[in-house]
Amino acid sequence: MFDMSLLLCPGRPETLRTERLTLRPLKMSDAQDLFAYAQDPEVSRHVLWKAHRSIADSRRFLRAGIRQYRRGFPGSYAIVLNENGRMIGTIGYMWINSEFRSCEIGYSLSRDHWNRGLMTEALQAVIRHSFDTLSLNRVECQHEVDNPASGRVMQKAGMRFEGIMRQRIRNKNKYSDVAVYAVLQSDMPTAGKE
Repeated sequence: MFDMSLLLCPGRPETLRTERLTLRPLKMSDAQDLFAYAQDPEVSRHVLWKAHRSIADSRRFLRAGIRQYRRGFPGSYAIVLNENGRMIGTIGYMWINSEFRSCEIGYSLSRDHWNRGLMTEALQAVIRHSFDTLSLNRVECQHEVDNPASGRVMQKAGMRFEGIMRQRIRNKNKYSDVAVYAVLQSDMPTAGKE
């Protein structure tokens, strides 16, 4: 039987580091950086939250994420640029199924930082964490079919296209078809592992 304790994080999740990024727990002092990009309707177009209309919206978002940590759930990380310490996005777990050892990862990124490979770098780090630390077997992502750039991020991160789910979600008052990508622990390179 799978040990559920592997999925519970006492307090905040651990910090993950990549060449250009630090993925760390959300904190209330992120509100200004979050609002700077979350108010952009293009950033919120393909995610399940609406563009933030005030800094109060950003604070509510952060409080909700921090509450997840208190419940022991490994939720969202702030994506922070190492070069200047600014939060430029979020990435994290939409859900985790302990019985089937699977999860879905979702993300958003400031439009000023699109097309630089940053989200691929962040996604790869969270995938590795999901397999190596949480001992999951399957990691999924999905994107609305009219957002193919997100699919390219998933492919570059090593995920495989699995198909289209028709009208899978209702977002911004309309049903949307989504493309599903996944990677299995057995798909990952085994170099350096016993």
